[in-house]
Amino acid sequence: MGISPYRAKVTMPLMEKPYPSVLDFLVGRFPRVGRSCWERRIAQGKVLGEDGTPITSTTSYAPQKRIFYFRELDDEKVIPFAEEILFQNDELLVACKPHFLPVTPGGAYLDQSLLHRLRNSTGIHDLVPLHRIDRETAGIVLFSVNPKTRGRYGGVFREGSIEKSYEALSAAPAEPGRGEWLVENRLVHGEPWFTMRTEEGAPNARSLIRLVEQKDGLARFELTPETGKTHQLRVHMSGLGMPILHDRLYPELQAMRPDDFERPLQLLARRVRFRDPVTGRLMEFETRRRLLW
Repeated sequence: MGISPYRAKVTMPLMEKPYPSVLDFLVGRFPRVGRSCWERRIAQGKVLGEDGTPITSTTSYAPQKRIFYFRELDDEKVIPFAEEILFQNDELLVACKPHFLPVTPGGAYLDQSLLHRLRNSTGIHDLVPLHRIDRETAGIVLFSVNPKTRGRYGGVFREGSIEKSYEALSAAPAEPGRGEWLVENRLVHGEPWFTMRTEEGAPNARSLIRLVEQKDGLARFELTPETGKTHQLRVHMSGLGMPILHDRLYPELQAMRPDDFERPLQLLARRVRFRDPVTGRLMEFETRRRLLW
């Protein structure tokens, strides 16, 4: 069973104590849904608190806080590719996401999201992603396991103290005699809303792009984003005249059509490196997944 394309929300109103359980509140608020349905959704991690963590049978009622849930459908698309867990301890889980699978529920996907797959396979319902990569992009994603240390790991991303390395393929030849580009510009949301565009102003996106090799009509690049704007690498590669192979958004938005599993976007989040904020150890993870090269 899948979900509708939209995440719904409800706010827990102010009321006199004693407060009901969250389950009792939902049953009373949506009497047509039924208690057993809410119990199942909660057990499957499909009801979330305002901070994105799953609601459980012991979650306390919190006046004026929001609850997020997903309306269920019977036709959720199956993504026929598997994720891989690269590392797991009491604080952190590192996974490699396949192409086409979203990191978190959204659009037409819930069960077919990396978050829900990992929660189901590990039984860890406190999993929360520390960052995102595009649904079309494959590669490494880090998850917090322990809510008590989540803020410390989130700080690694907020402070920009994590090194990320991507790999990309382009069918456009690189500029002769040049092997490295530093791209700095200002990215803002475009039209339609899910695309990005450049505009004049102070740069907020910075990427280092290096040509690795060219053969058989393809060029392979190593991409190092120094900021984390939406679609940053895709826009920067397109702006250089070397769009990423099979990109359906840049340089021109293509007509909406079903996913072609034979033509994944040739962009891979290949490696991350950072100092663990809890143990102080230097951590480095690299996926074994490879592009078409």
